[in-house]
Amino acid sequence: MNSHSRLFTAFDLHKPDRPPILGGWLSAPGHIMALTGCSPDDYWADPFHWGLEAERKLGSDGIITIVQPVDRSDYRIIDTHTLEARAAYNVETTLADIATYPTPDEMCASFDFEAEYTRFKAEHTAMQARCGDILWCPADWELIPCALWYSKYGYETTFTTLAAHPNEYRRLIEFSAERGHQHALLRARAIREGWHPRALLTGEDICSQRGPMCSPKYLRREYFPLLEYAIQPLVEVGAKVVWHCDGDVRPILNDVLACGFSGLQGFQSECGMDLEWIVNLRTRTGDPLLIFGPMSVTTTLPHGTPDDVRAEVKRAMRLCHEQASLVFFTSNTILPDTPLENLRAYWEAVLESQW
Repeated sequence: MNSHSRLFTAFDLHKPDRPPILGGWLSAPGHIMALTGCSPDDYWADPFHWGLEAERKLGSDGIITIVQPVDRSDYRIIDTHTLEARAAYNVETTLADIATYPTPDEMCASFDFEAEYTRFKAEHTAMQARCGDILWCPADWELIPCALWYSKYGYETTFTTLAAHPNEYRRLIEFSAERGHQHALLRARAIREGWHPRALLTGEDICSQRGPMCSPKYLRREYFPLLEYAIQPLVEVGAKVVWHCDGDVRPILNDVLACGFSGLQGFQSECGMDLEWIVNLRTRTGDPLLIFGPMSVTTTLPHGTPDDVRAEVKRAMRLCHEQASLVFFTSNTILPDTPLENLRAYWEAVLESQW
């Protein structure tokens, strides 16, 4: 099998010759330089190119994206300006900003579907051409409604606004739900036409390591109905929509699956999100889950040995065998604290495996 067919087979819940591996979250320029032999000047002249070459050297079948740090002095993808912009908001200015967002009806009226579809297809096709033998399988974080807007307004202001002004805050969720629905319509048409992968990653960090950051009761009333609406076009064409799991997602996991999600990605075992019981879950139609994971970037990869990494690969295959469709992926971004030998051991263990 080639990389594309291997992923397509796993997306359809069948077993390929070996589990496919997704990459793209390598946020360690030093490792990329070591893997590809490029110089610092080479890398910073085109981080996407060299990030892609590193994935090719490692042996990835597909990529979600290529993480590109903000500048050559830092590996992070969020800069100081972004943090300062969040800190500048208070409840009053947040409410004023919320009032500028269009209603769902206004958004629909202004959305030029054909023009957006033409643009989307051109961008996706160009990226796949650039990736070549590696499948371009991009995540879409705007596919779903955003429940917690801390990435724009900061944590304190977001939660204070939500608690004190729930009716005004609802406008943000409704706006982003309609935006997500339009994204889903675009991708659903692309899947019907046969040029878009039948699985895609999305999600939101709603949970901390202690559980949901707001009441599950609130989410069930205000958020999950709109989440189901947002992804409905993709569910209707049989796409596998995969939810990103950070923190302790257990209190809301059944709610997510009830909305129509077909897969899960991430898993922090230190938060109780362990593959042993996750593989036994089923979609709302009774199908096995599509698993993107479970290689930990908080425990095994940065702090284990190469043998620990290889053992984790074997363990994941054993647990998913006959229970879930496995696509190897990391739980989150791989940072520079992960030893390069562990990265090599991870990819090599997957590439040498067979069912």
